[in-house]
Amino acid sequence: MGINVKLQVFEGPLDLLLHLIDKNKVNIYDIPIVTITEQYLDYVNQMDKEDLNVVSEFLVMAATLLDIKSKMLLPKEVNEEGEEEDPRAELVEKLLEYKLFKHMSYELKDRQMDAEGSFYKLPTIPKEVAAYKPEVNLQELVGDVTLVRLNEIFEEVLRRQEEKIDPIRSKFGKIEREEVSMAEKLVQVQDYLRKNKRFCFREMLSKNSSKVSVIVTFLVILELIKTGFVQVEQERSDADIDITVVKDPELIGELELEE
Repeated sequence: MGINVKLQVFEGPLDLLLHLIDKNKVNIYDIPIVTITEQYLDYVNQMDKEDLNVVSEFLVMAATLLDIKSKMLLPKEVNEEGEEEDPRAELVEKLLEYKLFKHMSYELKDRQMDAEGSFYKLPTIPKEVAAYKPEVNLQELVGDVTLVRLNEIFEEVLRRQEEKIDPIRSKFGKIEREEVSMAEKLVQVQDYLRKNKRFCFREMLSKNSSKVSVIVTFLVILELIKTGFVQVEQERSDADIDITVVKDPELIGELELEE
């Protein structure tokens, strides 16, 4: 018995087959091939025959349906595993794949419609915020070199300074106390960095003539590590610490140090 098929534009033979399966409310895994083939051919006979490219696609599927229909009338073939093969299996697989992609296209279309309600706003970040750079991570700068090790070297240099004191002359009264400011020491260290791009931390401290000078130099080096002007490295835990200049020393003058 025929069925009145509403003439409409289908995207292809598989689209028409899915329409007929839904219209007849049949299981896609158990397609009544006779009924579906008759309805499919009815639609093909009512198609506009002017566009041969489109018609040829539907005719190929019609031939496939007729082939499946004829195989359904014959004894079923058995595969190597002894199971009966269903002539409709390949068609069902194509229909399921097409149905999956069709639903995905609906999902993409819905997302496109939702996206039409979205508007892009150009960035309006103030220049001051855009130019902001996060503070230097001391943990990354120092790496495996710990502040404990830096302090050990500092204490060792101080002890050597004390050992240089003359046991007799040290008892004499001091006429003038040496004052070393952070600003003055920063200028000296800046000049030292211009001439030495890589040097030993211990060696630099040893060049100071007094305990106060060593302390101020140590504080200046710590400040330069914090601000990212120098980087410290240590090959072993008991080895000397090497300092490498990583920023232009000319910019050190812009630092504001607290005495």
